[in-house]
Amino acid sequence: MDSIEKSGKTVEEAIKEALEILKCEKAQVDIKVLEEGSKGFLGLGGRLAKVLVTMKSTPKARAHEFLKEMTFLMGINIDVEIDNSDDRHMNVNLIGDNLGILIGKRGQTLDSIQYLLNLVVNKGDMPYISITLDTENYRTKRKEALENLARNLAKKAKSQRRSVVLEPMNPYERRIIHAALQNDRQVSTYSQGDEPFRNVVIAPKYERN
Repeated sequence: MDSIEKSGKTVEEAIKEALEILKCEKAQVDIKVLEEGSKGFLGLGGRLAKVLVTMKSTPKARAHEFLKEMTFLMGINIDVEIDNSDDRHMNVNLIGDNLGILIGKRGQTLDSIQYLLNLVVNKGDMPYISITLDTENYRTKRKEALENLARNLAKKAKSQRRSVVLEPMNPYERRIIHAALQNDRQVSTYSQGDEPFRNVVIAPKYERN
C-alpha cells in the first residue's frame, strides 16, 4: 500500500489517520486535499474532510513499501525501522514477534531479502545506497559467533600445525573471519573456491612461507 484516501472531521484528522495506517511520517508523503469539509449549519448538513495521502518515492519509502508488502503476503506483522542518515548506506531493522522465519538457516533468508531490497531501493538513476537488513539483532550475534569461531580455529591451526578450512560463507561473513585474525601474527587467512562455495582457510604462518 503506497497511498490511501481517508476522511475525517478535519483535514488534519484525516491526514493523521492515513499516516497511522501507512505507518510513516508526514515528511514521507504527498498530501492532496480532496474536500475541505464543513461543519454545516447548527451541526446539520456538515461534510467530512477527505484527503489522498501518497508515500513519496524515496529510497526509504521504497524500502518501507517493499518490506511491508512482502511480510503482509507472508502473513507476518512487522514494524520497519529505517536509519538512512548516511546518504550512501541504510540500516533497516524489522521489529515484531517470532521473526526467525525471516532469518532462516544461518541467515540465508535474511541475506536473500536484503539482496532483493537492495535491488528495489536502487532501481532507477538515483545514487546507489547499500542496505544492511537486520532483525532480532541477528547480525551482531552472528558477527560475535564468527569472531569466536575464527579465534578457536586459529588456535587449532597453530596447535596442529596445519591449515583449517572453514565451511563456505558469503563475502560479508568471510570479511568478519579475516578481520578477526588480521592481528594474529601466527596465522594468515585467505579465501579459496568459487561462489557460492568460496570459503576461508586459516593457515599457520610457517606453512604459507
